[in-house]
Amino acid sequence: MKVALITTDNRDHFRKYDLDAPWLSSPIEVLLEPFQSAGIEVHILSCTQRIMRSPEKLAPNVCFHSLHVPKIGWLRTGYQGCIRAVRRKLKEIQPDIVHGQGTERDCAISAVFSGFPNVVTIHGNMAEMARLFKAPIGSFHWLTARLENFVLSRTAGVLCNSAYTESLVRPRARQVWRVPNALREAFFLKALPVGNKSRCILLHVGVVSENKQQLKMLEAARSLHRRKLDFEVHFIGPANTRDAYVRSFLEQVRQAEKEGCARYLGETRSTDELIQHFDQASALVHAPVCEAFGLVVAEALARNLKLFGMRAGGVADIAEGVPDAELFAENDWAGLTDAMARWIGQGHPGTDGAAAVMRQRYHPEIVAQRHLEIYREVLSTRS
Repeated sequence: MKVALITTDNRDHFRKYDLDAPWLSSPIEVLLEPFQSAGIEVHILSCTQRIMRSPEKLAPNVCFHSLHVPKIGWLRTGYQGCIRAVRRKLKEIQPDIVHGQGTERDCAISAVFSGFPNVVTIHGNMAEMARLFKAPIGSFHWLTARLENFVLSRTAGVLCNSAYTESLVRPRARQVWRVPNALREAFFLKALPVGNKSRCILLHVGVVSENKQQLKMLEAARSLHRRKLDFEVHFIGPANTRDAYVRSFLEQVRQAEKEGCARYLGETRSTDELIQHFDQASALVHAPVCEAFGLVVAEALARNLKLFGMRAGGVADIAEGVPDAELFAENDWAGLTDAMARWIGQGHPGTDGAAAVMRQRYHPEIVAQRHLEIYREVLSTRS
C-alpha cells in the first residue's frame, strides 16, 4: 500500500527556516516506524511559504516532499496554491490513499481535492473553537471553521481522536472512526521514577494562550500560596509575545516567581527534556477551554503523574479508568484549587497504574494498526 500524508511542517509554522530536517508533529511522526514495519510506502507532503533544505527520505520507506507555495496561495485564496501544488505532486506519486492531517491549515482541503481516495484526521475542532471564542467575521478561526465544514462533508471519512470530537464531527461527515493520537515510544521505554518526590511541582504544559488558561492557573497558584502550602507551579510551552494574552501572562508570572509560587520555563526542546520535566514533577494540571484530545495529558499519565484537570473535550476519555485522576466540571476553578490544596496538604502522595493504562491505549503500534484497518476499509468500499 502507498499512503500519502499531508501535514504541516512546523519549521514553517514557527518560522524555523534554518533547520535542515522537517519538524513533524508527534502524532504523525510516531506512526512512521510502525508503518514501515508493516511494509507501507509513505509519502509526506508539506506546503511551506519559503523554500527550505529538506531530505528526500526520512527512512527507507518514508519519502518527504516540501512544496513551496507563495503567500497568495494560502488562506486568503482558500489555499488554492497549496491544493494545486499537492495535486501536481500526487499525480507523480500515485498513492492508493491520501490522509489529510488536520483542518487548521491546508492539509484537509488539499486531501479532499487531491483526486485520490482520502480521509481526514481532526486534530483541533476549528468550528467549535470559532463558536467558543466568538470569532469575528473574516478572522482566522471564522474562515477555518467554514473550510472545515466544507471538507468534512466531502472526504470519505474522518478520524476523530476523542468522543468529544466525534460528537462534533458526526453530523457533518459521511463516516467517522474513533482513533486516538499515539504517544511517542520514548514515554514507554524510559524507566519510570519510583518513590514520592521531595519537592511538590505542579506542571502546566501547553501553548500560552487564552484556550489553555495560564492566567487562571496563576490565580489558582496564588490562592494556594496564600494558604501557606509548599509547592511550585512550572509553566512550559511556546509563548508568542505578539499576543496580548501572552504578554500579560509573562508579566504576571514574573511577579509570581518573586513570590515563590510559579515559574515559566519556556519551550521544551526535545522529548527527553519533556520527560525529564514530567519525572521531576508530582502532578499535571490541565484545564483548557476547548481540547480535541489532550496529548500532554496522556504523556504525563504515561509517566505516572497525578492528574488534576477539567472535563474539556478528550481529556475525559484519556482519564477514564485511570487511578487517582481528578477531573472537574469546566471552569470549576474553585473545586480544582481545593482538590490541589488537599493533596498538597497530605504530602502530595504519588500514584501508580496510569502508565499501564496509557500503554494499552496509546502505544504507536496499536494506533498505527487501526489506521491501516481504516485505509483498507475505505479502499475496499471504493472498489
